[in-house]
Amino acid sequence: MDRQQDPIERADEHSRDLYDVSTWEPRSRLDRFSCTVFDILNYGYQTVLLVVALAITLLLLVQPAVLVLEDPSLAVFFGLSVVPAGLLAAFIWYTDITSNEPLSLLVATFVLAVLFATFAAVVNSAVGPVLQSIPLIGTVLFFYLIVGPVEETVKLLAVRFFAYRSDTFDAVIDGAVYGAVAGLGFAAIENAIYISGEVAAADVGTITAASGIATVRALVGPGHVIYSAIAGYYLGLAKFNPDNAGPLVVKGLLIAAFVHGTYNVTVGIVPELVATLYAVPYGLAFVGYVIVFDLAVGYYLYRKIVRYRRTSRTVRDDTGDIPEPELTEFDPPQR
Repeated sequence: MDRQQDPIERADEHSRDLYDVSTWEPRSRLDRFSCTVFDILNYGYQTVLLVVALAITLLLLVQPAVLVLEDPSLAVFFGLSVVPAGLLAAFIWYTDITSNEPLSLLVATFVLAVLFATFAAVVNSAVGPVLQSIPLIGTVLFFYLIVGPVEETVKLLAVRFFAYRSDTFDAVIDGAVYGAVAGLGFAAIENAIYISGEVAAADVGTITAASGIATVRALVGPGHVIYSAIAGYYLGLAKFNPDNAGPLVVKGLLIAAFVHGTYNVTVGIVPELVATLYAVPYGLAFVGYVIVFDLAVGYYLYRKIVRYRRTSRTVRDDTGDIPEPELTEFDPPQR
């Protein structure tokens, strides 16, 4: 995109020095000092954000760490609970028809999602009791207005914070890949907190309590991957459509948050209703509903990925080339 010019600059046609009139670049000591201060502030807030997220994460992981030290077998259940989500994230990575993403960026996105997930935990804990105290609609409002939007935003932030800025984020489909990895990271820490909380509060043995909640959490994890992969896909679209980058990011978050909220609202109602109407065990109804819901939403994502792959092959066959990406308002400024 061409830089917008002041009327003086457009009329001058580069015949005069318009520094501090209608153009500017760092020349004086004050100019350079201003640039330095800006850089410190720009990167400083990111550092503060990471430090705060790390501190909250360490606090939330105290209980899981203590329980694992007491019974190391609990770590196995933490790992098994994210296996389905991990397999799904690996499948989405495999469908990327463009260049493979660097392992370092995938790991960084996973770690950032683990850290930023704690922001969602804090917000949910602070706002949840207030909204849920509203009769009839409080819980629905909580899931649609807080849980869905906040959790999907922090997962997308994990992608936007680092991987998005990389030159290797060079295709729309990369957004879905990194979004899936962010969903996996979010599911990992969420599962660890839920499982440890259930084990700590249970009257039965560690193995019995952990196996039950780990099974439930294993079913929940793939949803996180799917929702954030959808939002990530639109983040990828935003990077290559600079004029509409903001609305595209918002659209992706709206879709992901709505689907996420719908799952949270219905998962407590539909399985129980199915179990009552068809006289099937509640556990079976729960598992069946979660699988059907994830398949339906996953099919939406799958169609986007398939369309991208098909179009990519067609374009490559026709032209033998893929255009270079453009910078957007979401990219760091170039100086």
